[in-house]
Amino acid sequence: MPSNLSVILYHTDACHLCELAADLLNQANVPYSMIDICDDQSLAEQYGIRIPVVKLVETQTELNWPFDLEALAEFLGA
Repeated sequence: MPSNLSVILYHTDACHLCELAADLLNQANVPYSMIDICDDQSLAEQYGIRIPVVKLVETQTELNWPFDLEALAEFLGA
């Protein structure tokens, strides 16, 4: 995967699916930032029922759960 990507994982605490998404990012060796949607009301409204969501900052595209390692790699352009 390209190493110069800026990736964000939108999540919240006690979210089992968010933990699974983070595990997939780690398995793919993708550096990423985590943003807790509970810290921002507008993010909570935007992503509340959609998390976990992986966002590629460069293109502003998003990958919504559910996804697997193969779908993640394709999304990131591997």
